[in-house]
Amino acid sequence: MLLLFMSYLPPPPPIRKPVLPKWFAGVLIAGFLIAAVLTAYLAFMVVRDAVYELRNNPEGPAIAEGESAPLTLEDINQFINIDSPLQAADGPAPAAWDGQSRVNVLLIGVDHRGWLDDQGPPLADTLILATYDPPTQSVAMLSIPRDLWVDLPGLGYHKINQSYQLGEATQYPGGGAALAMQSVEQLLAVPIDFYALVDFEAFIRLIDEIGGVKINVPETIVVDPLGDNNTKVLQPGVQTLPGDVALAYARNRDTAGSDFDRAQRQQQVIMGVRERIISFQILPTLIAKAPVLYNELSERVNTNLNIRQIFNLAWDLQQIPEERVRRFIIGPEQVINTYSYDGLAILQPIPDALLILRDEVFSTAPPARPTEISDLSLEELVQAEAASISLRNGTLTVGLAARTDDYVRWLGIEPAEVSNADELYPQTTIYDYSGKPNTVEYLAQLFNVVPGRRYLSYDPNSQYDIVIILGEDWAANNDLP
Repeated sequence: MLLLFMSYLPPPPPIRKPVLPKWFAGVLIAGFLIAAVLTAYLAFMVVRDAVYELRNNPEGPAIAEGESAPLTLEDINQFINIDSPLQAADGPAPAAWDGQSRVNVLLIGVDHRGWLDDQGPPLADTLILATYDPPTQSVAMLSIPRDLWVDLPGLGYHKINQSYQLGEATQYPGGGAALAMQSVEQLLAVPIDFYALVDFEAFIRLIDEIGGVKINVPETIVVDPLGDNNTKVLQPGVQTLPGDVALAYARNRDTAGSDFDRAQRQQQVIMGVRERIISFQILPTLIAKAPVLYNELSERVNTNLNIRQIFNLAWDLQQIPEERVRRFIIGPEQVINTYSYDGLAILQPIPDALLILRDEVFSTAPPARPTEISDLSLEELVQAEAASISLRNGTLTVGLAARTDDYVRWLGIEPAEVSNADELYPQTTIYDYSGKPNTVEYLAQLFNVVPGRRYLSYDPNSQYDIVIILGEDWAANNDLP
């Protein structure tokens, strides 16, 4: 039904393109594309020459022979307001930045082809949070897996990659980018100041314009670029990938680590683009092609950064060495593979582990914690979660719940309710309504609950954190005295 509803949505309104002088179009496209594709990953240094000139020449950049008169900053505002965000008017509210405070930017990668074909808004294929702390000159990026099960503000629990899609479909204030930003804010309890959204086609074109990206492929991998009948097999080793293959390499999930491997490859490609631009001094090429690139790609990249902020970030970040760029992913240590109430394969966040990772991402020094989660036993973690549990009999075996209650109390678990289920259950089933992953894991081991019978269905109004319904499998085979 949602897809049917979304199919009637009109395509996003085009961004009004100002008519820019040749020199400024060059500055804008370089800054705009790099801001969208590589925001806060030091790739802003692509515009460093333009930034230097803009900051140090109050009369404006030098104008080539044959052009009229030098343009001042006031002249630039006749073409485009350098303090206005590079997005549609109804996009997320632009943030203020004083140049000294930490700034957080969410990079969103989407495939707009379906929307243009009237298939509705796209999913957020890529979500990477970048953070820059000026006082310590440190940069970090955190990849967020698409299947992470989170609370989308006002819409309930969904996979996080649905944040952009549902934000656009429901006309959420600020659109899909705003909902994605607020969802990540709520997940990590950190403010998201800006976003940069890039479409696949823009990404491919940028890679091709810089002559491809050099990647050290660690193992044989089969990739499938956009289009039909063009599957390629990449062998291990260093090689230069064109835009379509680089995108396919970054998006591939068909490896042992699935989404986690994918996140590492995305960061690898981002750093490869940065290195390519720095090593080959490609800025003049991008500037020369700026008018064409701007006309082609201005509707495929959006950000609530304005030109002044982009230039300020560029000036700062180009001075940070690569070793000061730290890379993280939300990985197996921070999530549990499970299923939602309607059978979707999801990644359930482990709250404490996720917060430890967040602290490491946003710290400028190794976090000092007296006790790491890895040092605690599962039983200790269960006690720390203090989940309220409802134990219910889903069988025809009289007294099964009462006898099981005595058993688990002997083990240190104290159910808040013992009752009968509303229907019969062939298999023991666990419903987690408040995100208590360690208790769920302990109960699953205790009652031999298979992954397909563990459901995460967040409900802050639920009377109990966890409901476990005893099935016929437990009645037939248990350790009860």
